[in-house]
Amino acid sequence: MNRHKAREKAFQTLFQLDINEDEISLAMESLKEDERKDVFLTMLIEGVITYKEAIDSKIAENLENWSLERIAAVERTILRMAVYELLYMEDIPPNVSINEAIELAHTFGDERSGKFINGVLSKVIS
Repeated sequence: MNRHKAREKAFQTLFQLDINEDEISLAMESLKEDERKDVFLTMLIEGVITYKEAIDSKIAENLENWSLERIAAVERTILRMAVYELLYMEDIPPNVSINEAIELAHTFGDERSGKFINGVLSKVIS
């Protein structure tokens, strides 16, 4: 599975966890067996869950006139994934993480999601 597809699957799983507050094992069960074996996909999901507190703190520091709780679940999940990549996955260039996050926003969010995601992530890396 390529990394773009892995990010989409990670987004879907993390979104499910955020909305339903499921256990990670239940969310992982929704993935196909071959998807569960994808190292990048698993790393994204487990990394976001493991560092969620630090990631949320970093996002909150870079919001203007918003609170983390007010952000729609789609954008919050995308931001968590991208901030995880930016902070903990040094092998991925920041512009790649940001571009992938914007693509996810265009796919799963509304017409303003990409611009919002780009604005927050630009502040995170500056």
